[in-house]
Amino acid sequence: MRIGEVDVSTKVIPKVMGIINASPESFYKASVKTSEQEIAVAAKAMQHYGANIIDIGAMSTAPYLETVIPIEEEIRRMKLAVKTIKKACDLPVSADTPRARVAEEAIAAGADAVNDVTGLKYDSDMADIVAKTGVPVIIGAYSKKTVSGGVEDTIKVLKESLSIAKTHKIKATIVDPSIGFFRGDGKNPFVTKMNDMPWYARDIEALNNLDRLALLGPVCVSVSRKSFIGHLFGTKGDERLVPSIICEAMAVMKRASVIRTHSVRDTVQALTMLQLLRS
Repeated sequence: MRIGEVDVSTKVIPKVMGIINASPESFYKASVKTSEQEIAVAAKAMQHYGANIIDIGAMSTAPYLETVIPIEEEIRRMKLAVKTIKKACDLPVSADTPRARVAEEAIAAGADAVNDVTGLKYDSDMADIVAKTGVPVIIGAYSKKTVSGGVEDTIKVLKESLSIAKTHKIKATIVDPSIGFFRGDGKNPFVTKMNDMPWYARDIEALNNLDRLALLGPVCVSVSRKSFIGHLFGTKGDERLVPSIICEAMAVMKRASVIRTHSVRDTVQALTMLQLLRS
């Protein structure tokens, strides 16, 4: 399976996906780039440091923030970012959005994939858009019902999304355990509610069982600077690099195919060294 010209599968070296957020409300402010110049500079730097794919967010979906914005504003941000990156570098672009209209506009602007943290479940039109355009989709673990934080329920909700994809004849899918999105409560509709374990314990559980998720297909992991790291060590986003890198390396050892990160240079160097040591 390919995102643009990039081969993404369980049988090739894991790929690095750099994060650019065109959304000022995003939790990690260093990732926020809102002007054409800022976006272009960030994209060129990511390509220089070895990223394989760039993921664009135009609306934060962090479950502990009130982040829902008008869809017209998300479309405006997304189109600007996608078009700018396509001019600035040669990397394929993934559009990170749970809303079908935004995905459609992003693909028309040049996006090569859709990254839906709600696994085709939040917006009933998303599967149709992905199927019609033929782009790959990253399927996040998500449920509108309360679930367990155990890996069995993560696998279950991912299988539900894969069933939706199959019904719509979507063949190019990547699964994502949605680190940070399973919580006791949340402030936006993109959270999956659970009540049987602390949210940070669930995230560790999911990371420890990525090899089981890999049986469903290629796995994308986004653990970079996430809140469970901050909870464990009492650190802010800009202080979470080292634990993030450790989690990313462990994810690769557990068969992750894509590492989505805010810190492209450090992640590429860490995973390259891991590859050298394992060869």
